[in-house]
Formats: sequence, structure tokens, C-alpha cells
Amino acid sequence: MKEGNDHMRPLMVSEVNGYIKKLFAGDILLTYLQIEGEISNFTHHYSGHMYFSLKDDKSRIKCVMFKNDNEAIDFKPKDGMRVVISGHVSVYEKDGSYQVYVRKMEKQGLGDLYRAFEELKKKLAEEGLFDQERKAPLPRIPKKIGVVTSSTGAAIRDITSILKRRYPAVNMLLYPALVQGDGAPRDIIKALKYLDSREDIDVIIVGRGGGSFEELGAFNDEALARCIADLVTPVISAVGHETDFTIADFVADVRAATPSAAAELSVPDRRTLLDEVSSIGSSVLGEMEKRISREYDKLDGLMKRLSYSSPYRSLTDKQMELDGIFRQLEHSMFRSFSGYRERLAGYDARLKLSDPGLPLEKGYGIVTDPDGRIIRSIEGIRPKDVISVRLKDGSLKARVEEVFEEAKDEN
Repeated sequence: MKEGNDHMRPLMVSEVNGYIKKLFAGDILLTYLQIEGEISNFTHHYSGHMYFSLKDDKSRIKCVMFKNDNEAIDFKPKDGMRVVISGHVSVYEKDGSYQVYVRKMEKQGLGDLYRAFEELKKKLAEEGLFDQERKAPLPRIPKKIGVVTSSTGAAIRDITSILKRRYPAVNMLLYPALVQGDGAPRDIIKALKYLDSREDIDVIIVGRGGGSFEELGAFNDEALARCIADLVTPVISAVGHETDFTIADFVADVRAATPSAAAELSVPDRRTLLDEVSSIGSSVLGEMEKRISREYDKLDGLMKRLSYSSPYRSLTDKQMELDGIFRQLEHSMFRSFSGYRERLAGYDARLKLSDPGLPLEKGYGIVTDPDGRIIRSIEGIRPKDVISVRLKDGSLKARVEEVFEEAKDEN
């Protein structure tokens, strides 16, 4: 066969895809068919077109439903919904993939996986595993973050990159785990329990990148949900894309739309911290300046009060008061002494007047009886009585010869 085709030129890729497209278009079964299945990985593009997969328990097929066709749908398609679609199969020549171009869609109900998801969600919610009261707050500035995800996926690269950019001081410990397949829930549970047992882990991020509903199935496992609820360390669930929700998201302490968002939630931005530190420093400095100013004002007031009521000022006032008292005392004593001097002079004069020696100076004498009593009258004096006469310069002893009574003037 090789020898027979030597004369033929190689086909271009676009020619092969175009040929296959013509084959599809010529098959009457593929030009119009109905397919029943469960919607998975649904996206309603901003252009208005819908992109999704239709799957059963064994296989899946890509589908697209353009805006003009999906505007007639009277319900909102979503992952897990069972539908019947009508359309044709063709090849998208640009990448060689085939898909169903859907013209109509009818709702058949929820698929088995999505129904199980809703039932488990309701059950755990009724048990209180989703209650906000039991969720732990994330630490403001963690020292070490534990991460449970695939070691080869985009999630760990995004988390590492963002942690280094936002807060390089944080340490990260990766516990590689399966994030898809039958053994994934058990593997994730083991990793979570190990990280929770370490005292140096402040917060745990568990998750993976986006995928179809069934690819995220490991994070809808009941045992995993109960494990997350029992952990002491705060847990951030970061599964899939922003529109993906899993049971792990509801039971975790914090749900992040993506692994990148989880990294941003787990650590502060160093630039924000620097701004906060700068702001706090300015605030503290300003408050210190205000306080110092207030203390200076208080000190100034105290100094003025001290000036008015200082011991020195009080002592000066008391000294002046004492000077006044001394002056009053001196004046009072002067007046008293003057009075005493005047009284003393009077006493002196009276004393001089009563001095027995004063008459003697004038030539008089003092006559006394033998007992020394002054004789002032002739009464009781008889002739021959002995008397004494005291003169200025001595005494005389005499005998009375005769007593003469002084004549009295009867007029």
C-alpha cells in the first residue's frame, strides 16, 4: 500500500478535518439526532453562546448551543441537570474536535451525581456543618500555611506565586495528594489530618484547579466533609473556578473562588501592612505630640500655681508678716517701756520723798524710843525718858528733861 501511494502528495491537516466534516454532514444519522444525558462543565459565555458536555455513566460528548437557539429555552441549564438535546454532529475544523451543535433542549430532571450532591448538601446542612457559628476565623498574619493539592497541577504554582508576591515571610508546607479519582478523598483526608496535628500550621488550603462536575467529585465526599468539620486548624476550600461549588466549600471555614484567591485570603499584602505600619506610626507620633503638648500645658499651669503658692513665696509673705509683728511688738514694747519709765520716775520721786534720810539732809533729826520706834508726838513721853536722835551724820542719845505741849490755836 505504501508503494501504491508514493505518487500521492501528503494531505494538509485542514484538508483532513474538512474531509471528516463532509463525512459527518453526509451521514443522515448525524445530521439530526436526539441525545439524552447529564449536563457537565456548563458555561454561559458573555457572547450568549452556551458550552457544555453531555455525559452518562460511561462517556461524554462536547456540545455548543448558539445564542439564537438558546434564547428559546424556558429554563436555566446547569451542571447535573438531565436533558434531551436535538441537533447535529460536526467537526470544528480549527482544532479537529467534533461536537454536537444543539438546536433544542428539553429538561428531563437532575442527573444522578447532581442529585446525590444535593441530598448530601441538605443532610449536612441540617446537621449544622455549614453553620457560620462553627467556622473559625483566619489568622491575621500566619507564619506557616499547609497546602493539600496535587504537586503537579496549576493550583500549587498559583498558590506559591501569590504567597511569595503578597507576603514572602510566610512559610508553606505542601502535602501532595490525589485530587481526582476513587482514592482522592482518602488521600486528602490523610493529608488534612497530618497538617492539623502539627502545631506550626496556622491555616490549611485544600483544593485543585477547575474541572467538570464529576472531576470535582472527590470534594463532594461525605467523609471528607466531616473531616474538614472536625479540624481545629482553619481551612480554606479552593476547588475549581468561581462558578464551581462543592461540599468542601460549604463545610470549610472559608470558601475561595479559586486556588489563587485562597492564597490571597490566607496572607495579608505586605504593601498594605507597610502602609498600616506607617499609618500607625504617624498616628502614634501625632498622639504623642498631642499628649506632650497637653502635658506641657499642665506643667505650665502647675508652675503658675506653684509660683502663687510656692513655699518661698509663702515664706516671704510670712517674713513680711513677721516683720510687721516685730514692728508692732517693738512699738508696743516702746510704749510699755515709756509707761514703765514714767511710773518708775514717779515711784522714784515718791520714794525720794519718803526717804527718811531726806529730812536729815535738810537739818532735821529722827527721834526714836529705846525700841527704835519713831516718836512723832510728845504723847507718852515723860521726863527722864531716854530717846535717840538720828542726825545726818550720826546719832545722839539724850534724856528728856521736860516736856512742853504746844499751845493750840483756839481761833
